[in-house]
Amino acid sequence: MSTIFRTGDSGTAVTQIIGLLRRAGLLDDELPTSYDARVELAVRAFQQQCGLHVDGVVGHATFRRLDEASWNLGDRILTHLPGNLMTGDDVFTLQRRLLELGFKVGRVDGYFGPETEAGLREFQRNVGVTPDGTCGPFTLKMLAQLAPMVSGGAPNAMRAQERIRDAGPQLGGKIVVIDPSRGQHLPDVYAEPAAEIVHDLAARIEGRLVATGVQAFLTASRTGRHRAAEASDGDQAEEFERATFANRANANLCISLAVDASSNPDACGVATYFFGSEKHNTRSSTGERFAGLVQREIVARTDLVDLRTHAKAWDFLRRTRMPAVQLDAGYLSNPGDARRLADPGFRDVLAEAVVVAVQRFYLSPESDAHTGILRLSELRAALGSQPAH
Repeated sequence: MSTIFRTGDSGTAVTQIIGLLRRAGLLDDELPTSYDARVELAVRAFQQQCGLHVDGVVGHATFRRLDEASWNLGDRILTHLPGNLMTGDDVFTLQRRLLELGFKVGRVDGYFGPETEAGLREFQRNVGVTPDGTCGPFTLKMLAQLAPMVSGGAPNAMRAQERIRDAGPQLGGKIVVIDPSRGQHLPDVYAEPAAEIVHDLAARIEGRLVATGVQAFLTASRTGRHRAAEASDGDQAEEFERATFANRANANLCISLAVDASSNPDACGVATYFFGSEKHNTRSSTGERFAGLVQREIVARTDLVDLRTHAKAWDFLRRTRMPAVQLDAGYLSNPGDARRLADPGFRDVLAEAVVVAVQRFYLSPESDAHTGILRLSELRAALGSQPAH
């Protein structure tokens, strides 16, 4: 679905949207006949629950999530389809159930990928079901019979922390992907200055990371200097391509850079986002930690208003396989933020904060410094005497 639906629209697609909202429990039995105020309110509630952009408008991403939400575990047979992964709330439920039973599934993200298939096969071997990696009636029956060993995402969090410790504190050899966001959600008047700011900031971060021995890569942008093949289907396809680039680079970390705008000129400040979904009770523990470090370093070094960190299930954050964050570095619609972002010296401070956050991500608590105190050169000097893992 490529059309956007909003208040005042009607037709077959709107009727389908209303039906999906009702199935999600967001509309009662007295259904509207068009996209009215009640539908918009229900869409906003759904977007909030799922960690999407909350605008009350149904575009490709919101429609796809509505469709995903219509699937309950047991409604269909689940299997790994390379190149066309099955997605849905039933996959979320399967992943969480396997995780609670002690089986590795990778990130709980609603995508039936190879890690989920491997975890399912291992479960099947343990319970005497043919290990075909397909979740059918017999596998569902065994899943229902067994009590969980753990709850929540604790096993994934512990495994993720162990991988970070094994990587060691030195940045040399690590791979970081920097993603200058295209700003597709910005009004046209801000698109060009936003692109200039995020590409300049990305270049400053890239230069500092390379100086530490990091392999730093920039994703392609159709509106910036770093061009690649055209995305096949607008913003959604480009978001997928950017995540795919980071995954293929086998990156250790990924940071997307953006600036914001609002119809309210008083809106201002910096926020950092990581993968998570309130609806599915899942979040990336390492992404949350990385986001917190980026946010705290920037707030400590600048006078930007602290808008804190937030879990979001935007496709870029959901599809990346490594700890990934999106930094919204200020509002171009706010005179104060716009003035700061236009200053190359201020962008230098932002770049320094991001790179220090990258280094701190790999430090043990006993060797870490207080937020905002050290420059990158001082951190590197402190690390000089530490052996690499």
